[in-house]
Formats: sequence, C-alpha cells, structure tokens
Amino acid sequence: MTNEFIFKQIKAKASFLCVGLDIDLEKIPSHLLQEKDPIFTFAKAIIDSTHEYAVAYKPNLAFFESYGIQGWHAFSKIINYLNNNHPNHFTIADAKRCDIGNTAGHYAKAFFETYGVDSVTISPYMGEDSVNPFLAYKDKRTIILALTSNESAADFQYSLDKDQFLFEKVLKISKGWKNAEQLMYVVGATKAEVLDSIRKLVPKSFLLVPGVGAQGGNLSEVAQNGMNDQCGLLVNSSRGIIYASRGVDFADAAAEEVKKLQKQMEKYLKLKGLI
Repeated sequence: MTNEFIFKQIKAKASFLCVGLDIDLEKIPSHLLQEKDPIFTFAKAIIDSTHEYAVAYKPNLAFFESYGIQGWHAFSKIINYLNNNHPNHFTIADAKRCDIGNTAGHYAKAFFETYGVDSVTISPYMGEDSVNPFLAYKDKRTIILALTSNESAADFQYSLDKDQFLFEKVLKISKGWKNAEQLMYVVGATKAEVLDSIRKLVPKSFLLVPGVGAQGGNLSEVAQNGMNDQCGLLVNSSRGIIYASRGVDFADAAAEEVKKLQKQMEKYLKLKGLI
C-alpha cells in the first residue's frame, strides 16, 4: 500500500485516524466473554462501527500474545476480516520486532506473508541489517520507532551524539537505507513540540502518532506541526475509542468517539488545503 493510496483514503474520509486494537479481556463488556472468540467478536464490532471514519487499524500484538494460541488465532481472524471486508484500510501489526537479519527475515515473513498485514512496527536500534528484511517487501511499509511517548524515552532517545539527539540520528541515517521510501516513523503525540523539527528531517514520510486520547496527546499540535502535503500523519487512538463504553452499547460509543475525532481531523485537513 503506497503513501499515495493512503492519502487517497485520507481525502475520501476526511480523516487520518488509526484505531488501536489493544484488546484486554478484563476491559471488554462482560457479556462478550460468553462468546466462543470474545477477542474477535469485540474487534469485529469495533471495526464495523468505526470503519467509515478510520483509515487504519493497529492491533497491538502484546494484547494478543498474552492469550497464547487463542490470541494469535484472534489476531489472524481480525487481519483476514479487514483484508476481505475493508481492503482499503491500512493494517499495522504493532509488534516492535528487532533482531539479526536472518531472524528479522522470519519476522517479516510472518507478518507480511503469513498474516498479510500492510505494515509492522520495529525497533531500529540493531541497525540497517535488522531492518533490511522488512524493507525487501516493496508493497509493504516498515514503521520504525523514532521518538516514543513514554516517560523514559529520554533515557536513550534524547542522548546527544555530536550535537544531535539519538532519535534524530536514527531519522537521518535511515533515510539512506535501500527502499527507505517504504519507511514510516513512530513519533509519540506527547512529543508534538518536536514534530516540526522531525518533519524537516523526513519531509515526505508518514508518521504514526500514538498517544492522542488517554495518553494526553494534543491533536491540534500534532496536526499543526506534523502535516505535510500528503497529510503524512496517521494518528492513533486506542483506549479512548474501544473502551468508550463497557456496556452493550460499546460499539455505538466507539463510533461516537471516532466521529468526534474525524470532525476535528477534517477541520485540520481543510486548514491545510488538503481537502
């Protein structure tokens, strides 16, 4: 899925929203626990109620892996459901994988071939040879961690090396890798104040921006500092959408939250002259 295709969907929906599927069985409506596959049942209902206003979905693998085979089976069903019923939506496996080239190749094969996702998040800190196996899939996107939203991000990502921060070095070096045009970058919404400088380093790349909603990220600041001429943003919200209600109306409540975000995003897209 190309940047141009994603931008086409953004314009069509007046939205650059990614819905995060961080599915916790302790938080979903209790009546769903009686279902044969409560994880998939919950996810399907969320997707069905929000797909008109979202351009991407991001299952967080930790929430699936923690349930073993049941979780992996549900993840596979969710991706198959999206690919078969909503093929224009960009799918992101939020896995944050990283390893030596041979192992990375199997991670890439698992997500891109076995499960059929459009993209996967990875850590770049083992260097180019750990990322190359993902970039070898020319119809896929590789999303590397640049600047994250957690409190301890400063421990390493803000380390200085020759008057540049480590996250800036990651951005600069990665631009020179083979097939670098397939890269996207994770930049936390709580770091919106540095989005402008990041955009100067990677002017054409899409940024996956988590942290809007429950984590306190400001959508206005993200849009103002992070947009480019193709929007260039996929802003993720998870808990604020999928757990808007824990009652039987959970899907409708999720839809209402998504509509609110979509309306805000439409305003910023118009201000930028993109729609």
